[in-house]
Amino acid sequence: MAIVLPDVINEKNMTLTLRARAATGAIREIIGMLQANGELGDSEKFIDEVIAREEASSTATEHGTAFPHARTDQVNRIALGIGRSSGGIRFGKGAELVHLVFVIGVPRRMINDYLVCVGALARIVRNDSARAALLAAETPHEFAELLRSESLLLE
Repeated sequence: MAIVLPDVINEKNMTLTLRARAATGAIREIIGMLQANGELGDSEKFIDEVIAREEASSTATEHGTAFPHARTDQVNRIALGIGRSSGGIRFGKGAELVHLVFVIGVPRRMINDYLVCVGALARIVRNDSARAALLAAETPHEFAELLRSESLLLE
């Protein structure tokens, strides 16, 4: 059965108060959560893979969102770590600051499932009211429930 976005949402892998002020720091902070929650094999290798991918081509999109990711052997299933920055973080050379960061680890064999999940995330954050609700969420539980309910509307 195909993996869908609600399958990979885990509020333990979210922080709504990223401390990092730079893209690399934000990626490290979010991957640290994934590691602490047992989602990764070698976190340093995964960090290197994600940062190399980000340096090759920034994953920042419009709407103040970035999707740093890597296809990797460091996960057995899709791992999603989420960070929110109130002050914003610059990713790449884009002028717009990023407030929502979705770090994704993808097993090499699950590229189609990854595309389904990242596509759902991208559609959610493109919606002005959904993005505003995510930016206003007060707890990881509320943030996760918003993602889940918005993903159901996409089906």
